[in-house]
This record gives sequence, structure tokens and C-alpha cells, in this order.
Amino acid sequence: MGNLKQQKCIACTGDSTTVTEEEINQLQPEIPEWNIKEEAGEKRLERVFKFPDFKSALDFTNKVGEEAENQGHHPALLTEYGKVTVTWWTHDVGGLHRNDFIMAAKTDEIAAKFNRSI
Repeated sequence: MGNLKQQKCIACTGDSTTVTEEEINQLQPEIPEWNIKEEAGEKRLERVFKFPDFKSALDFTNKVGEEAENQGHHPALLTEYGKVTVTWWTHDVGGLHRNDFIMAAKTDEIAAKFNRSI
């Protein structure tokens, strides 16, 4: 499988499918702080990141947004005072795709670098 944060997202096609339970079990240890939740019948990855103030939360949101644009895969981002909730899932497959795990790992990497700078 390899290091998720070093991988790139691939464009989904009509043949793309959700990850299997076995694949989830292989991928999830690389992103242990992410929760799998189900909403509207779709599995999603979600994590809440804490910050000391709104400006820090907004700066983090923007950094995640920049990486999302670079990868062509976009999350739901809820930015509040002192926290950001990031949710990854793939609309085209109706649930979790490998791209979501890659982006969760990249989000963790952004958070690690970000927390060292604040």
C-alpha cells in the first residue's frame, strides 16, 4: 500500500468503485485519528482539528483547500472558532474511495506542519 500522504489522487471514472471493507482495514491504520461515519447512506471520513482561535482555523482551512485544488479532490470543510471539521468522501462513487484516504493523510500532514508554526 505505501505511504498515503506521498500518493496522488486519481480521477474517478465510470468504473470507479468504493473501497472494500478489507481495503478500509488496510488503509485506516495510516489515518488512525479519522472516524468513519455514515451519512445519507454513504461512508465518509471525518476528523475535527482544534486551534487556538478563528484566524488559525481559517488559515488551516485555506491550506487544506489549496491541497484539495492541487489534487482535484475536495472536502466538506466546516470552519468555526477554534476548530475545523474536515469530511472526505467521493460523490462519484457514493462513499469512500482511495482518494479520500490519501487526502485524509495529506490533511494530517498539513495539520502537523501547521501546528508547529502556531
